[in-house]
Amino acid sequence: MADRSILITGCSSGIGYAAAQAMKARGWTVFATARQPDDIARLEEEGLSALYLDYCDTPSIHACLSKVLDETGGRLDALFNNGAYGLLGAVEDIRTDDLREQFEANFFGWHELTREVIPVMRTQKHGRIIQCSSVLGIVSGRHRAPYAATKHALEAFSTSMRLELKPFNISISSIRPGPIETRFLETALRVLREKIDLKNSAHSSDYEKSLKRLEAGADSSPFKLQPDAVVKHVIHAAEAPRPRAVYSVTTLTYLADAVRRLLPTATADRLIGKG
Repeated sequence: MADRSILITGCSSGIGYAAAQAMKARGWTVFATARQPDDIARLEEEGLSALYLDYCDTPSIHACLSKVLDETGGRLDALFNNGAYGLLGAVEDIRTDDLREQFEANFFGWHELTREVIPVMRTQKHGRIIQCSSVLGIVSGRHRAPYAATKHALEAFSTSMRLELKPFNISISSIRPGPIETRFLETALRVLREKIDLKNSAHSSDYEKSLKRLEAGADSSPFKLQPDAVVKHVIHAAEAPRPRAVYSVTTLTYLADAVRRLLPTATADRLIGKG
C-alpha cells in the first residue's frame, strides 16, 4: 500500500535516519523531521519529505503536523517518536532548569505531538504510535537519573495510552533499545561537560573515570548493535496485524529486565551499579 504515511522524528542520524530510509524503501510516505537546516536539506536531497520539528518548540510541533496532514489529506497511519538526548550527571549536580529542558525534549514534546495525532487516528479508526524508549526506561543507574526519568515517564504514558486507545484501534508500542551505534553518547558527553561542574563536584573522581573509559572507546560493548536492530521492530510495530506492546533490543535490555524482575533490590543494585 503506497499510500501509508508515517511521521518519524529525530531523523538527522542514527535510529531515526535508518527508520526513515527503511520505511521509504517499503513504500511508505515518510515525513522525516530534524532540527538543523543542513540536515533537513540533506534528507530532502535523499528523496524524503523533510520537516523542521523541535520537541522543545511547541509551535514547530503544531506546524509540522499541520504540513503533514495537508499533504496526506488529513490522515496519518503511524507516528514514530524518536528524537531525544541524554543528560548525564549525579542527581545533586543536575540543575532543575536543565532537568526541565531534558523533559521538554524527551517527554513533554512527545506528549504534545502525540496528543495532537490521537484525534486524527481516532477519526480514521486506526493508527500506530511507536515510542523509542530505552533499557533505561525499566532500570536506572549512577549518573543516569535525568534521562532514565524521562524514559520511565514515557513507559508509564505508553501503558496508559495502550489501555485508553485500544477501543479505537490505535496501538501503542514501546521499543526499548540497549546500546546502539548512534551519536547518542557523543552528544551526552558534550552536554555533560556543558551542564556539570565536573571539577568541583563531590563526584568528580567518578566523572573523571567514566570520561576516560568512554572516550577510550570502552563504550564499544559486545551488546552494541546497529540502528537496523531497532528498525526491524519499527517495521513490525507499524505493519504487523498484531503489533507487540513492547520490543526489547539488545541482550543488555533482556538482562536488565530479568535483573529488575527476578533479583532482590540489593542484589540488582550491586549488579547495575557496576555499569
